[in-house]
Amino acid sequence: MLSIGGATTRVYLAVGATDMRKGFNGLYGLVKGRLESEPTSGHLFAFCNAGRTRLKLLYFDGSGLWLCAKRLESGKFDWPEEVEEMAKVVLSPTELAALVDGLELTRTRAKMWWRQKMAG
Repeated sequence: MLSIGGATTRVYLAVGATDMRKGFNGLYGLVKGRLESEPTSGHLFAFCNAGRTRLKLLYFDGSGLWLCAKRLESGKFDWPEEVEEMAKVVLSPTELAALVDGLELTRTRAKMWWRQKMAG
């Protein structure tokens, strides 16, 4: 069962566009190379296409990899664009849920009195 949450699970968004034709092996390679992270760490890795209408999530649950996908019928995800040399953005599971539900993360902000700042 896919269960994401808790203080130990981080969500890494790949900044900019990703080729959505990539499957398990292609995204695994992007996590290791472009994001410089370990795909089997138990963290969740999120990717979005250039049109910001599709996303894929890669997650290792301890026994195998999950690959989840979502395609919007209308509208776009509020996905971070490539800025300088930044390859990834760190979100909490709650922020990922808000992004997937269509909220603009740039217009919302978390109150720091209830959450410790997550290190990138």
